[in-house]
Parts: sequence; C-alpha cells; structure tokens
Amino acid sequence: MIKFSLFLASLILTAQVSGAVWQISYPRPLTDTDQRTRYPVALLALALDQTGVNYDLVASEDALLQEKALQLLGENRSVNVVWSMTDTEREGRLLPIRIPIYKGLIGWRVFMVRNDSIEKFSHIENLQQLIKFRPIQGADWPDTKILQSNGFDVVTSNNYISLFSKLADKQGDFLPRSLIEVWSELDNETIDKNISVEPTLGVKYPAAMYFFVNKNNKTLARLLEDGLEKAIKNGKFDKLFMAQFSGDLERANMNQRFFYELDNQLLPTKTPIARKELWY
Repeated sequence: MIKFSLFLASLILTAQVSGAVWQISYPRPLTDTDQRTRYPVALLALALDQTGVNYDLVASEDALLQEKALQLLGENRSVNVVWSMTDTEREGRLLPIRIPIYKGLIGWRVFMVRNDSIEKFSHIENLQQLIKFRPIQGADWPDTKILQSNGFDVVTSNNYISLFSKLADKQGDFLPRSLIEVWSELDNETIDKNISVEPTLGVKYPAAMYFFVNKNNKTLARLLEDGLEKAIKNGKFDKLFMAQFSGDLERANMNQRFFYELDNQLLPTKTPIARKELWY
C-alpha cells in the first residue's frame, strides 16, 4: 500500500506539472432518456476528484449495448471504463475494481408487471409458485443465468428497449429490475402505461456491479480504486449514493415487501462480502 501511495503521488505530481489530462471514456447510453448512466458517471467523477488528477469524462461516440461495450473494453477500443454486474467470466477477461458501486442493491429485484396481472402475483406464497411465472431478462446479463440456475424459465432479448415491449405483449410474465433502476424506467414516458411495479414481492441474490477496465490498464484501475476508497472513507460515496437513491428506496416500500432469496453461483470468490461498509 505504501509503494502504491508513493506511485500515485508521483503520478499526480507529474500530471499537475505537465498539465496532462486523463481522458476517461465510458459507454454512451442507448437513448437520450436513459438515466442509468447518470449515477455511475457522477461516481466516476467523484472518485477522480479525490485523486487530484486532471481528467475529462467523455461518452463514447456511439451508443453501446452492455456486451458490446465490454467487448470493446477488452480490445482496448472506444471505451476505457465500463460498469457492469460481475461474474467469474467477466473478471477473467477484464480488470475489476472490486467496490460495488450500487452497494449490492443491483441484486435486489422488484417486478415490473402488466396491470392486469398484479392480482395473480398477490396469490404467491412461496418460491416454487413464483418459479412458475416467466421472467424477462437481457440475453447476456448474469441475472439471466442466476434466474435459470434457480429454476426459472427465462424469456430473453438482445435489446434492452424490447424487454419492456415483450412484457407489454405478454411474451413473459414479469421483468425483474433492481431497486436502483426500476423507478426511473417506470417513469420513462416511452414505457407502456399498462406496466407498473408489483407492490409486495421481490427476489434478492448477492451481486455486485463494478467499474471494469482493460486487463492491461492497471494504472487506471489503481487510480479509480484509490479515489473510491478515499470517497468511502470521507463519506462522500455514501452522500452521493443516498442523494441519488434514498427516494427510490422509500418508494419501494421495503417494510411491506417480501424478498425471496436466490443463490448466485456466478459470484466470484474475491467479492468483498466481508467489508460491511461496501454494502447497503
């Protein structure tokens, strides 16, 4: 740790003297109304601010689906940082900064459903009854494998936008979305008005969304890790997190909602479960 601190101090001093600017590129969101990028970019900026380096955060030229962004990151093209839910495969080909940016809430899922099916969910009394309903998920999401390994028959799509239309068209029964995603999606004016959030149920499984960089970009990884750790220690991480999501957590009505626990066999062994300050 001492060696890295000296290295980082040297890096910062060099950047300040030379006026060098780190250009940090991230995936452009799929649409102008997609709000999922707002918090990760704000957290990136917060982490970089803690280090003292000069930087410029820029979106990629093209909008990128998650798997395409991860592919380009692995090839060291177009983007140099991507946030994604971790699994053993992704940690094998990319370099993770093992600080869960959503404090594990990415694994707490509530259900988008059609209004005319809410009554059916009110009769669910155990996990086996829930498993009879078909969830809709992205084809390349780790969540899909998690749900399948727990017995669900998952309807998949390669297109994020089509997930909602599949639900509206009755191609599946429910769309599990995390507590930190669902409300901005529900409020999006493009979502079918016959879709709402089921009020009493959810599923949860241990999961972490990390910032990832290219395997060979250890300098950027160390820079981001150092900035995030400083923000955790001085309380700025939690302040940003609660400013962004406290309303969403309140809206989820957690005291009135039951979460069925699922296994996540894809969770890497190096996930920092023991660091309680990293989790909600």
